Amino acid sequence: MAIIPQQTFFVWNEIEKLGDLERLLLVLEHMPDEELMRKLEKERGNGRDDYPVRAMWNSILAGVVFEHESTESLIRELSRNGQLRFMCGFKSNKDVPQSYVYSRFFKKLFKEEKMINEIFNKLVDELEILLPEFGKDLAIDGKAISSLARGENKKKKEDGRRDLDANWGVKTYKGKNKDGTAWSKVVKWFGYKLHLIVDSNYELPVAFDVTKASSSEVKKAHTMIDDLSETHPEIVETTEILTADKGYDDIKLHGKLWNEHDIKPVIGIRDMWRDDEDTRLLLEYENVIYNYKGDVFCVCMETGTEREMCVGGFEKDRKEHGTLKKLCPAKQYGIGCKYMDKCQVKQGIRIDISENQRVFCPIDRASYKWDREYKKRTSVERVNGRLDESFGFEKHYIRGMKKMKIKCGIALCVMLATAVGRIKENQPEKMRSLFKRA
Repeated sequence: MAIIPQQTFFVWNEIEKLGDLERLLLVLEHMPDEELMRKLEKERGNGRDDYPVRAMWNSILAGVVFEHESTESLIRELSRNGQLRFMCGFKSNKDVPQSYVYSRFFKKLFKEEKMINEIFNKLVDELEILLPEFGKDLAIDGKAISSLARGENKKKKEDGRRDLDANWGVKTYKGKNKDGTAWSKVVKWFGYKLHLIVDSNYELPVAFDVTKASSSEVKKAHTMIDDLSETHPEIVETTEILTADKGYDDIKLHGKLWNEHDIKPVIGIRDMWRDDEDTRLLLEYENVIYNYKGDVFCVCMETGTEREMCVGGFEKDRKEHGTLKKLCPAKQYGIGCKYMDKCQVKQGIRIDISENQRVFCPIDRASYKWDREYKKRTSVERVNGRLDESFGFEKHYIRGMKKMKIKCGIALCVMLATAVGRIKENQPEKMRSLFKRA
């Protein structure tokens, strides 16, 4: 918390009198920003202190909490709201900073990206202590954030209006309608991409990064997992599942998660087989085939009937990386099979997942558990939705990579500080809710 000297904050039982300011007080009291404040104050030294560092910082947090789309909107609110000015640390209306003061302060914050990230990591560490099994199930996804600038400009000279860091990003969505016809949707934007790893049970961010819009989600997933294992090794050690959509379908990512970290990947799969290839023969078995979705079928050698084999679980200690067990459908369901007495798979089979880790995963793609876990990937979408609706990223005035990184970092810190505050004040049911709804 950026404590304001000679200023008394309200005790918790008086918060209800503050109304909407309760939310800001919650964030200010639980934001571990003292180290950042001291560094900025040290840099200012004995110079003029017309606009104190702590008051400036607190007002920026207030701008996030109260959904102000621009600095000018925040300034107008500070000018008319005496309680808000007092809470931030401004003594009177005359002390409210002008827009150029905020521009200068943000330039200082641009140099402190590392410290903003440290605040984020401290909050993650605190949530590990406060929330049982925090980080057990993770989900990852990328979010498109458009720049205020309209597009690339041939003139590369910085003038405050152009965005020289952003570029074009394209994302294609494909699927099938109920009638079997294919559909596709192409989304194109100029700006950036926010990459998020969140706890899929609590729907709270665990790691983030901001890149240009054209950045590969798969490549960034590799680096984020490596970084997470360094900054929060205890989370990676206890994580059991990481969920992602088919945009992250990469055999190397599957290998990194399971082979290196014992994290079970639940990642949607793309059809990368030839158009004339519906199934493939499973090695070692003359009458077992599978498709790209991981469905495994046994074929009756007399009638040619194909039956989907039953899920038998995962055996981690067999082979190098484990095996999937598949059971005979005729035996499991009591189905008559003329070839059963001669069939080599009637006792079940074991599939070494190393044969194809995209298709064969520690959690069987054909199992109900895989479907249940895959639905958790939408937790990232809900976090992204809160960033858009509650933190102003749906409509913003941000240009430039440095500013985008700082803005995203501060917004995510506010999200985590809110969760920490709600839990500590015995309001865990509100940990994901920054704003009061009617």
